Formats: sequence, structure tokens, C-alpha cells
Amino acid sequence: MTGMRIVCTKAGIDVTATLDDSQTASDLVDALPVEGAAQRWGREVYFGVPLQRELEAAVESVAAGDIAYWPPGAAFCIFFGQQPYSAVTPLGRIDGDASVFEGVGDGDVVRLEPLT
Repeated sequence: MTGMRIVCTKAGIDVTATLDDSQTASDLVDALPVEGAAQRWGREVYFGVPLQRELEAAVESVAAGDIAYWPPGAAFCIFFGQQPYSAVTPLGRIDGDASVFEGVGDGDVVRLEPLT
């Protein structure tokens, strides 16, 4: 397992996440740093990342704090109370309280960075 920082300056967020030991998570780490304009869907924040992967260990139900990759939108997803629109590849989990992402709005820049 490895970790990553998730930062949204506008919303005052700087948290870490622990990633699963999966090929998709490894590919995401290799692509870091990445940033994108957030989109909200209920209690989920998501944005496009430079990955083109098929589903891996797909799930259709997640817990608050889970992070995942959604192949149809090539998107990184942060769940804090919402279930996925469709199956996602689990990537790991936010370390701490994921409800801080309530403060992220459409268009806010979210940045993913490797932990150093």
C-alpha cells in the first residue's frame, strides 16, 4: 500500500489517502501529480485523470471515505455519502473524515500528489 495527498486550496482541504495494492492504483501513482476541475454528484466529488483502464475488482457499493476510478469518465472519485452511478474500481480510502469534501464545489481545482 502507498499513500497520496489530496488538496483543494479553495475548500481548505489537505488530506491523505491510503491506496490499495492494485494495478489501477499503481498506474494512478505513476501519473501523479494530477489536478482537475471538480464536479459534484450528490455527495461525491469527481474529476478526470489521465488513465484509460478497464474495471478492476469492480464494486457497485462504497462507503463514505472510499476513493475509486470510474472508467466511463476516466475519473477519480471521492465518496462521502453517495453511491456510484455505476461500477467503479476501488482505489483506497481517505485517511480521516471525508465529509470535508462537502466544501468542494463544481469547478474547484483538486490536486492529487504523491506522498514524499
